[in-house]
Order: sequence, then structure tokens, then C-alpha cells
Amino acid sequence: MSVSLILVPAALAAAAVIQARAGGTTCTVSTRMRDSGLLAAALRETGAVVTDATDRIDALWAGVTAAFTRDAEGVWAAHFRGGVDEERAVEIVRRLDVAYGRKVQAAVVERLRNRAPAAGLRLESETVTDDAAVRMVFAVERRRG
Repeated sequence: MSVSLILVPAALAAAAVIQARAGGTTCTVSTRMRDSGLLAAALRETGAVVTDATDRIDALWAGVTAAFTRDAEGVWAAHFRGGVDEERAVEIVRRLDVAYGRKVQAAVVERLRNRAPAAGLRLESETVTDDAAVRMVFAVERRRG
């Protein structure tokens, strides 16, 4: 069996659309995935063996393969094959989206840490809450002059 998921940016998706096609199912799923490097890292976090190229990423889990391709507008599509049905494919993408969110958060936090000194800020404290939110407190450094 094969299942294809169209990963529409969350800002554009009102609801998931499911339609049957010959030889498989195509689903449209809301997602925030844009960055191919973060997508590949998130796939690895879900336990996939990943091979990535510019506009295609292949992932392999036990009994399931997925080819992630990107169209001209930057929208990803995930084409699943193997021991996967529509429900499992959507669940894989949901887990992937959570992992991707963690990767985005880590990248943003790292950028803030790196850019703070140039903006005259000093990181005073950083805490991670039970729900994985990161709280960073910066102090404004006085300019000498």
C-alpha cells in the first residue's frame, strides 16, 4: 500500500483533506516544515535513516519508507510505502512535526545566544519549563563611551 501526504504550511491549511487515488491515498496535512536541514534532523530524531538532497529527502523506518519532495512553492509532500496505512502515515507526520518544532526552537535559541552580545545584551538566565518552553532573560549592557 502507498499513502501520500501533502504537507501544507499551517498558515494555508484550513483542514485536512483526504481523497482516494488509484493505488493509494493522498492526504493534505497542515505542517510548519520548511527548512530541509531541520526536516532531515527531525526525521533522524524519529528514528529514521535519512538520505537528503536539495529538494528530496528519503527516510527509512522498520517496514516503512518515505520520500519527501518539495514543489516550486516550497510545499513538502511525503510519499509513504510499505507497512503503512493512512492513519499511520498521519501519525508519523504528527510525530515528525513535533520533532521539527523542537529543532526550530533549538535553532532560534542558539541564534539568540549568538546574536545577543552584538545587540548589547547579556544572557542572565535560561530555563526550560515542563512543557519544553524556553525562557531566556537578557540584561541590557551599558555602552561605554
